[in-house]
Amino acid sequence: MVSTASSSAALPPARTLSVPGQPPLALRVWGAKPRGAVVPLVLHFHGGAFISGDVDSGACLAELLASSGAVVASLAYPLAPAHRFPDAVEAGFAALEWLFKQRTRLAGSGAPLFVAGEEAGGNLAAAVAMMVRDRAHPPLAGQILVAPMLDPCGATPSLRQTMGESTGCKWMDGWQQYLRGPMDAEHPYAVPCRAQRLAGLPPALILTGGDDPMRDEALAYADRLREAGIAVHSGLLPPTTGWPDSLSEQPAGECPCAVEVRGHVRAFFQAATPPPS
Repeated sequence: MVSTASSSAALPPARTLSVPGQPPLALRVWGAKPRGAVVPLVLHFHGGAFISGDVDSGACLAELLASSGAVVASLAYPLAPAHRFPDAVEAGFAALEWLFKQRTRLAGSGAPLFVAGEEAGGNLAAAVAMMVRDRAHPPLAGQILVAPMLDPCGATPSLRQTMGESTGCKWMDGWQQYLRGPMDAEHPYAVPCRAQRLAGLPPALILTGGDDPMRDEALAYADRLREAGIAVHSGLLPPTTGWPDSLSEQPAGECPCAVEVRGHVRAFFQAATPPPS
């Protein structure tokens, strides 16, 4: 039986693991499996508009997921522009396959596997979920997308509200450095919100805030997943989250939305049916 009975108590110190490869990939692991228990195992992707960030800047969401009852492995994926699409997605898939092989040691026998991410990391989590569906391995129990960066058009009202009269922003700059050219914008692994086929994806938890520039694209993707028959749990948090920027900051104490986020995550872990091993 999968346990998610955890609290916001202090987590054990994070540890670093290495995924074999050329070059090897680094994972920062948060949380630990209680003796005799099975807990969710989550591959987490940090934000940074594809061009910045690391496992330290992604610690806020990683710790929230871990304190919701999971073991969380945060990936130091290759960044653009040195590594453009699809390098980060392929690195994520390789890390997920490695975690699947290590799941008994890290999270217990038959531990359900999830992907998660915020901002650009939410894009990568959604893309890896599609790649898993298309390659039919490893079995994935769910995807958690927080303030996900899904649409390179930059034309949504929520993003325009943030940008004001500016004609550019860090997210648009990130898209330009991540995509190799216009054709990449049509690839579902690069721009999941434009995918023509969404059937067969795992259940999704999509969280956004009232003040989130990516709010509209997140809610639109949730609607499209529902229309494709995917079980979607979504939440619109109050307009005081500061997302996605506040997720990469290191505040003193917990972020104001921590309790609500943990509530959504725990409910999602419990609702997602672990796939067969």
